[in-house]
Order: sequence, then C-alpha cells, then structure tokens
Amino acid sequence: MRFWPLEILVLVVTGSSVLCESSLEGELPTSLRDNFLEPISWSLFHQREANNVHAKFSLRKPSLPDDDICYIVPGEEETLGNCNFNNTAKTFLVIHGWTVSGLFESWVAKMVAALYGREKDANVIVVDWLNTAQDHYIVAAQNTQKVGQEVGRFIDWMEDKANIPLEKLHLIGYSLGAHVAGFAGSHATNKVGRITGLDPAGPDFEGVHAHERLSPDDAHFVDVLHTFSRGSLGLSIGIEQPIGHVDIYPNGGSFQPGCNLRGALEKLANLGLIAMNEAIKCEHERSVHLFIDSLLNGEEPSKAYTCGSSDMFERGMCLSCRKNRCSIMGYDMKKVRKARSVKMFTKTRASMPFRVHHYQLKIHFTGQKKQTEIDPTVMASLYGTNGSVENLHLKVDGKITPNKTHSFLLVTEEDIGDLLMLKLRVEDSSNWSASSLFGMVQSWWNGESSDSEPQIQRIRIRIGETQKKMVFCLKFYQKANLSHEATFVKCKESWRKSSKRTRGRSIEDTEVPIYR
Repeated sequence: MRFWPLEILVLVVTGSSVLCESSLEGELPTSLRDNFLEPISWSLFHQREANNVHAKFSLRKPSLPDDDICYIVPGEEETLGNCNFNNTAKTFLVIHGWTVSGLFESWVAKMVAALYGREKDANVIVVDWLNTAQDHYIVAAQNTQKVGQEVGRFIDWMEDKANIPLEKLHLIGYSLGAHVAGFAGSHATNKVGRITGLDPAGPDFEGVHAHERLSPDDAHFVDVLHTFSRGSLGLSIGIEQPIGHVDIYPNGGSFQPGCNLRGALEKLANLGLIAMNEAIKCEHERSVHLFIDSLLNGEEPSKAYTCGSSDMFERGMCLSCRKNRCSIMGYDMKKVRKARSVKMFTKTRASMPFRVHHYQLKIHFTGQKKQTEIDPTVMASLYGTNGSVENLHLKVDGKITPNKTHSFLLVTEEDIGDLLMLKLRVEDSSNWSASSLFGMVQSWWNGESSDSEPQIQRIRIRIGETQKKMVFCLKFYQKANLSHEATFVKCKESWRKSSKRTRGRSIEDTEVPIYR
C-alpha cells in the first residue's frame, strides 16, 4: 500500500461532524486521501450555493418522540393551540448540529423522550435547521449566526404571543447547535433562563471573541460539557476553552471510555465520506448521552469537581465539595454564577449509567532528608460492605518524595458500600524496595526514630460522592516483599483535636490518630 504524508487533516464531527486542522505525525494511507480528503477538498472549491437559511420548530409529543407531527410557525398564533402548547410549563429547545445525511441523528428522539420522562408537562421543541446543517461544515458554521437569529426571533414571538416565562426556557444545543443556541440567546430581546452546550464545535469557534460563539452572556446560566476537546491524534473536534459559567470535562474532555479513534480513522479511510458520522461520533456525541443519562438516572447522578487542571484532578487533588466546589453533572447541575468560568472534572464509565465512585487517597511519607526518592508502581484493592474491587492502579506523578503527602485518585465502577479495608502493593523501580517501603511502617509503629528509615504515617481517604472522610492504619506488622501486600483498616473516623500548641502549630493541625 502506498502511503501519503499528511500535515493537515480535515476532520468530522457528528451530529456533529466538524473540520479541524491539526499536525499529525506519521503518514496516512492513500485510501484516506482518495475516499475522504479529496472529496472534501473538491467541495471546498466547488461549493453549491447555500440553501436559504430556515429553521422549523417541531413540538414533539411524549408518545411519538421521533415524529414531527406538529409545527409551531412564527406569525401563525393558531399553531400554538393546534400543537397544545402549555405556556405554564418548562419549554426546551433541542438544537442539532452538523449532518452529512441531512437526517436527524438517533440521539434527538432519545433526548426528547428523556426530557418528557423528567418533565411530563413540558414542551419539547426540536429546532430543525437540517437544510443548512447539511451544507459543507464551513458553510454550516458560518450560518449558525443566521440560524441563531431566527431562533432568537422565535423566542421573542413566543414570549409575546404565548406569554412564556423565559426563566423556564432551556436551550440544549449539540456541536454547531450549541453555538446556534448561543446566538439565539444573544439575539433574543430578553435573556433566556439556561443554555446547555453539549461539546460545542471547536473549529471556526476556538479562540474567537465571545460574541462570535456560545458564551456566558447568552443566558442567565450557561453550562457546557466537553467530551472531544483533544483527540488521540491531536485532533480537536469540540471546543477546548471554557465558554460557560460552568464547564465540565468528563475524563479530561478528551479520551472517552469505550471509544476508539484510530479504528474510526480506519473506517474513514476505507469507506470515505459515507463513514463520516460514524467515524468520530463516539467521543463527540458522548456529551449528549451524558446529559440524557442525567435525566434518566437522576436518583444516582454523576458528580463533577472543581479543579485547576485535568492533571491535578487525575492526581486526586480535587474531590472537595466545600464552597460549591462540586456539582451534579447534567440536568440537575447547581446554577452557580461566578465572575470567571468554573472548570470541573469527573470520570465516567464506558456506557450508561455513566456514574462512577471517586476516592481520594492521601499518603504521607516521612524519612531522612538524605533518603532517595522512589519511582514505584502502586496497586490498591478496596473492600466494602457491598463488595470489592482489586488491583486498581494509582497514578504516581513523578517520584514519591519523603516528608511529603502524596495524593492519588481511585475510581470504581461498582458501589462497594462503606469502605472497610484497603490493601496496597508496591513495586519499586528505584533504590527503595517495596520491603523497605512497608518495613518503614513497622518502625513507626514500634516507636523507632523517625530518622531511622522512611515511614508511612497515615492514609487518609475522602469519598467524593458522599464526602465522607476516614483514616486507615496498618492492620498488622510485617515486612513486605515485592509481591506482598500491606493491609490497612479503619483506625477511627475522627481525629483528636487540641488547642495546645506544639512547635509553633496546633496539635489540631497534626492530626494524630487515636487507636483502640
């Protein structure tokens, strides 16, 4: 097979599809050029004239979520009555994104059904701009402002003729549809209640001024889910920058569990343009299914946590819910407005229900200053009242340094109930051995000098979903070889606090555990 060197890759997005430019190391097969890139390139230079920008507004029914049987027509007030519009209930506008087929994606009907499942008396209106959305991506992206203006005029008409309270109006837009929602909000005379952006499209919108994309100014509350902001080959499909009051990045906003981008590119190379929707949709459309999941599984919602970066979150540094630092992800999100965008992170499963359970482990290592750092592989097993999970890998950021507290993040798909026991296994690739690492625990328990060898003083655990905090201590003393595990059990769920001062700080700050 002959390979063709590629420096700029023009890509998709589904519901979706989006173009983006990106450096790509290596070479791609000729089939990808012939079946995908050349047709796109040809269309860039031989564009047909764009269809007239026009949006239709279909009020769908709970019993027929995938059928367009009643349209509300601006200027024709009788259509409100014909469609049984309820002006006292919540109103949702569901706005699709770019499409290759010119047809609605299957997620639209699922979203409609889920919204009615949660809000039985609501009005769920699907905004149909397929005639423009099926144009070449660049054309469709440029026309999002015109479509948004038309939706904004529709909102004004509905407020005037149907007397709808705009605080009960919620726009939900996917990919390009998220920016359509933003333009609609900015062009409406009065501010709408909420806009949810589901992985808003990145190309043509990344880095532009706020008035040229979805922004916090477009509604009283704007929340955004980012699921494909950085692909495995450096391809950015969804927008990466925060553009709402709250921006949530599930799994860092890039790699979504269960998705395989390389396999998608192979399909794209073999089948060409016809495979565009299927090629990239898994990670991009995951945003839609996360939101649908929040509607269907509201009793066990996923939580997201405020954090400075994805890397900090992966290191277990951000599981606190104090001062609104965490929120339910999706429909029931806390509507917190701050001067700056709040970035939140969470982990998910590969399929619905997406909720997982987050654990923060804080392990303090002490020892002589001259002792070397260790570069270990750390495995943990958790045992609770409802079950157990074993051999979970703890991400170690660099090396473990003596006299420092290291944080780790553990995630379980199963709810193991109340945590009863923890096992750690360490394999060291540096100068410390695992036996010395766990042998240091014995020295500490035997009251030996803290300068004799490195020690583990405590393991503190915070459970993200419940915010429960606890302390675990070594169950029994033994020196562990590389293949051995150290077992920890709960010491006591609270710490003795004292106002006495020791060496310039309160004993309250030293967190000395009480043993029974």
